[in-house]
Amino acid sequence: MRRIKLLLEYEGTRYHGWQLQVNQVSIQGVLESKLHKITGEKIRVIGSGRTDAGVHAEGQVAHFQTNSTMKLDEFLKAMNSLLPSDIVVKKVMEAKPDFHAQISATRKTYRYTILNREYPSALNCRQAHYIAIPILNVTAMRKAARYLVGQHDFKTFQASGCTAHSTQRELYRLSIAKEGDYIRITVDGSGFLKYMVRIIVGTLIEIGWGKWPPERMKKVLKSKDRLMAGPTAPSRGLCLVKVVYGKRPARKKIAGKKPKTFKARLSQRAFRE
Repeated sequence: MRRIKLLLEYEGTRYHGWQLQVNQVSIQGVLESKLHKITGEKIRVIGSGRTDAGVHAEGQVAHFQTNSTMKLDEFLKAMNSLLPSDIVVKKVMEAKPDFHAQISATRKTYRYTILNREYPSALNCRQAHYIAIPILNVTAMRKAARYLVGQHDFKTFQASGCTAHSTQRELYRLSIAKEGDYIRITVDGSGFLKYMVRIIVGTLIEIGWGKWPPERMKKVLKSKDRLMAGPTAPSRGLCLVKVVYGKRPARKKIAGKKPKTFKARLSQRAFRE
């Protein structure tokens, strides 16, 4: 049986997230339906993570198994001919038998876009979170963001209902760029808890408004209390940019602690954004 890897792009506005849901339209459900038409097989598509309702992707990765002998370019053409215009397969690749789109991922990059001016955008209203004046203080937001870079316990930025095995995560980069009226927040890390990026953005917005000083971010992080952080930013501004696969960085061993089983690692990643 072949294992096929997909690189996907989608505009998530009209979908109830990645994961299959009863009586709801999801990215996973649409992909599986079209692959069934193409192959005649009941196929399960596994994504690198469960993007929430309304979240977009320009670099989502997924895999599936099939007995089909179709060529890779035939899969690409067939899928894109059947998929709706807001879901696109960018690339189809053969994957090794042990490749797993979720478990094998070692790094992810998200981008959150904010439009900050007196009037909204008709063209970008689905891909950016509109915030009217006052203009956000980007310098203060950048100062606050520095406290989150590195390996920390991100329990403060975890939504209720998250069943991740651990709340320890590592952020390699948290950058904030001002491009005209747009503010783009890029977060690159080892993995993310449920709503983690959106809660971080919501907290940065509060600091950008001057409600809190940048230094408060350190206290918020250490509190491990969701109520200390800002509100969850809307999903429409969030986009999964890239998923990286490769050798996992070495971690320091903790005496007496057993290595995680496959099941435990799967649980840890189950509610990543």
